[in-house]
Amino acid sequence: MYSFTMPNYKRNFEPGGTFFFTVNLQNRRSSLLVDEIDALRQAYKKVQSKRPFETIAICILPNHLHCIWDLPEGDTDYPTRWRLIKTAFTKSIQQRGKTRRKGEGGIWQRRYWEHTIETEKDLNNCIDYIHFNPVHHGLVEEINDWPYSSWQRHLPELKRELDENRIILNKKIYGE
Repeated sequence: MYSFTMPNYKRNFEPGGTFFFTVNLQNRRSSLLVDEIDALRQAYKKVQSKRPFETIAICILPNHLHCIWDLPEGDTDYPTRWRLIKTAFTKSIQQRGKTRRKGEGGIWQRRYWEHTIETEKDLNNCIDYIHFNPVHHGLVEEINDWPYSSWQRHLPELKRELDENRIILNKKIYGE
């Protein structure tokens, strides 16, 4: 007989921390997140209004999403927020007959990846990763072409921060 042990996942619960997340659909060939983007946005905003957090960067892809959250001072409860977002999204699409399962119900992978951001360099690397992800997955050729990203929100800030007031990404010059 084979013996299987469950992995011992340890989450870092840094009060008021900044966290990078990757949350996946169970079906990695699905495009449900962009097909049902309005339902996802509504679920996200609903949870954010009841359990506040700042979204520093986000990118929604067809079958997964990446985001960076900054939690309020003293708050460590991102697991509840993710559970509520997943459940609200699932219920919303169930009501319209898009799925029949309950709870996270076969739509979401049960686990998600979390990384505690500890330095400004780490934060900037994670933001860049998030915004470049649609290009990496071959969904678009230019970062600007992906509509489900916070890239446009970050671009003016990036322009101001650079000495020459220009940034080169994807062989395209922004800010001239």
